[in-house]
Amino acid sequence: MIALLIGGAAIGGSPIFVRLSEVGPMATAFWRVSLALLPFLLISRVTKQADETPAGLRDYLFLALPGAFLAIDLAAWHLSLTMTSVANATLLANLAPVFVTIGSWLIFRTRITPVFLAGLALALIGVIVLKGGPAAIGGGQLAGDATAIVAAIFYACYMLSLGHVRSRFSTLRIMIWTTFSAAVCMLPLAFFFESGMVPVTLFGWAMVLGLAFISHVGGQGLVTYALAYLPTAFSSLTLLLQPVVAAILAWLLLSEPIGLLQAVGGLIVLAGILVARRG
Repeated sequence: MIALLIGGAAIGGSPIFVRLSEVGPMATAFWRVSLALLPFLLISRVTKQADETPAGLRDYLFLALPGAFLAIDLAAWHLSLTMTSVANATLLANLAPVFVTIGSWLIFRTRITPVFLAGLALALIGVIVLKGGPAAIGGGQLAGDATAIVAAIFYACYMLSLGHVRSRFSTLRIMIWTTFSAAVCMLPLAFFFESGMVPVTLFGWAMVLGLAFISHVGGQGLVTYALAYLPTAFSSLTLLLQPVVAAILAWLLLSEPIGLLQAVGGLIVLAGILVARRG
């Protein structure tokens, strides 16, 4: 549970790195996953690995699939930010726990309790309040809103596929394969859609390195570790901490104000997670 919460908080810092990045959103996403490969490979060289070699092509495909889902999620999420309002894009992308819950029930026949559903609904209400309430959700473009929903669906696919392979393989093996797969998928997108691929200052490199090491290696790594011990539906719900953390970091680092509404929204999200935990 502690690993999951810290991982969610680390991922919550990713919008700050993306905002401050010198390169475009697709290139930033590429550097996020490609640079994250380095520490995973280094750790694999210096630590003893369990005997869990994939048995055949099927296993390799299952290990690579989450990375492909993550690449589509990142591409759709970054694209939606340029096509609709930030409030709409953020809110709709945070529908991922709803799709994870539906997928867990349909695919894996996970039992979903009414208490958990109440916690999920409460947390989603908290995100709406955090973003300024229903009045702030509007003025977006339909295509951009749909793209944000696509991002939520593919993030749900990423979480569900991670939960499936986590029952057989270690965190490190999964992160190496999924990160490599995501980097391979992101490279052509970044190459064709971005005019500049490489940061030109030390600050620019610091932003993509922070995104890779803190949000991906630390955040996604801890979330993947936690999936061996916690249900996927609940794990996805706690990632609603991300907009709360992002709002706090934006206040500290970018001087973006936090009003009473944002504070209340953050508390409602936390209350929803606590309710869902009991379910």
